[in-house]
Amino acid sequence: MKSITSHVVRMAKENPSWGYDRLQGALANLGHTVAPNTVRNILRRNGIDPAPERGKRTSWRTFLKAHASTIFAADFFTTEVWTLRGLVTHHTFFVIRHATRAVEIVATTVNPNGVFMAEVADILTDPDSGFLRNARFLILDRDSKFTDRFIEILKDVGVAVVRCPPKAPNCNAIAERFVKSVKDECLRRMIFFGTASIDRALSGYCSHHAQERNHQGVGNQLIAAAQPVGHKHGRVVRRTRLGGMLSFYFRRAA
Repeated sequence: MKSITSHVVRMAKENPSWGYDRLQGALANLGHTVAPNTVRNILRRNGIDPAPERGKRTSWRTFLKAHASTIFAADFFTTEVWTLRGLVTHHTFFVIRHATRAVEIVATTVNPNGVFMAEVADILTDPDSGFLRNARFLILDRDSKFTDRFIEILKDVGVAVVRCPPKAPNCNAIAERFVKSVKDECLRRMIFFGTASIDRALSGYCSHHAQERNHQGVGNQLIAAAQPVGHKHGRVVRRTRLGGMLSFYFRRAA
């Protein structure tokens, strides 16, 4: 009975539209003969709704898997930069594509106001070069910097904004993971003097992120390798960025 229960629970969670009879038939395919009432009781004991109610709610995990190729996420991260006015907080806005982990650093500013956000939206939705030109969904947290005008510009080109619930950082986990990476591997290890210095550092880091850094979220592969990888012959070469803080090893053909 324990085996039947585990099968019913798994099937019901993985197939929200399956009713008692459909689940009963699927169990028969596995050699289990049970009555529909047995299926119903198992679902009740495990707190699982029957099909009509269960099918109305799509889990966050299911939503992400079903639409991964068209889901993007965006967020800000901050960096303290020395300027003629002293230490000034700079806000960097970026977008990441879920399916590939490709990242676009859109812009850095000391004043992320409505005008800045409208300009960012125009850049992202450019029909020829915009990073969101193939997007259907953009995941955002509830930061007030994401203005109504910003959201309207996205909506006009068919990009639906999906807001994370309050105090739920895991809903935007892929973007949060990039923030951790760029801070740990780059920003916290450098001192910046002027806006141009942080722009240069982020440009170098993003090239490393795309071409030279393996990503667990895409099978521990490179996003867009600039050098052939996987060869077993040839001299091992080290490429560095940001003064040697970032390294990439590859084999150079003889």
